[in-house]
Amino acid sequence: MANVSLQNLGINLGGNQIISELNLAVEAGEFLVLLGPSGCGKSTLLHAIAGLIDVSAGTVEIAGQDMTWADPSERQIGMVFQSYALYPTMTVEKNMSFGLRINGTPKDEIARRIQKVAEMLHLTPLLKRKPAALSGGQRQRVAIGRALVREAEVFLFDEPLSNLDAKLRTNLRRELKLLHQQLQSTMIYVTHDQVEAMTLATRIVVMQGGKIQQIGTPECVYERPVNLFVAGFLGAPAMNFIGGQLDAQKRFISNSLNMDLSAYTFSLPRPDSTGTNTEGNSEASSEVTLGVRPEQIQIREDGQFVGSVVLVEPMGNHQVVWLQAGAQTISCIVNEQRPFAIGQTVLYSIDTRKISLFDPKTEQRL
Repeated sequence: MANVSLQNLGINLGGNQIISELNLAVEAGEFLVLLGPSGCGKSTLLHAIAGLIDVSAGTVEIAGQDMTWADPSERQIGMVFQSYALYPTMTVEKNMSFGLRINGTPKDEIARRIQKVAEMLHLTPLLKRKPAALSGGQRQRVAIGRALVREAEVFLFDEPLSNLDAKLRTNLRRELKLLHQQLQSTMIYVTHDQVEAMTLATRIVVMQGGKIQQIGTPECVYERPVNLFVAGFLGAPAMNFIGGQLDAQKRFISNSLNMDLSAYTFSLPRPDSTGTNTEGNSEASSEVTLGVRPEQIQIREDGQFVGSVVLVEPMGNHQVVWLQAGAQTISCIVNEQRPFAIGQTVLYSIDTRKISLFDPKTEQRL
């Protein structure tokens, strides 16, 4: 395993600047996930690490060596693409060994690696089959196996599960996590799926517009988002945003929601850049945006606030209930199977221990 260091990286494609002055340090042995919406630059960044596209500025270091202008074959990487990219006329075994054969690896060493990886990915019974005789999940495992047999320093994954159905994605996601625990290799994984990011990552890098918005553990990024974009991007349903004001005692009041949290005093934390590349804003303005996760809103008989049910989404082990609260619709999660009628008036309360406050002008966390 090896570390990866990107310093002041710039990437231009078709005359457009995609990434500018990006810095990122990937620790040896970690599972780093690049997360963001389509077009944010995450796949472009991964391809630059792989050497598939040239950078316009900065350096790419792998295992302490400058690989900025090295060929992909010299970078000691294994890469898994979104498409399986298997040779249709070759068996699973031949597909997995193709790169090794091209590099002149001895036959007995090829056989050892194929056997080891095939057992790891449950491909041993499939080695003599061709891709047409495999399911989508099996084909993706072959693509992963082809990368693993290289015994590379760093493994790169470019949305490898996006073409699979929900059940296969869940199964392969679990297998990837177990694989990382077994190999302890450095893995960099690109996805727009927040569930994949939260379940797989040692650390998450949230990107938007070619820039890193926040870096941190899944728990840190979810519970302490540094800005409104990160707060709204993570979570399903997304975080509820409620406009309001803080009075001199730092008590939150929202007229549009008929919400007065004057019974609570919010302790605004000091600016903390731990796990982020964005500095906090130390001065709280009177106008603020309150961020509340759906699980922090509880429908209960002794709730302080009033809302009416506008939509109920059964999710199996829980329900997502949407409430009309004043002029705004908010979502909450109910963990038991309770009957709700559209238009029903309910009382709800807010758990203020994990709420977030943002400056609506700068969009930064307060």
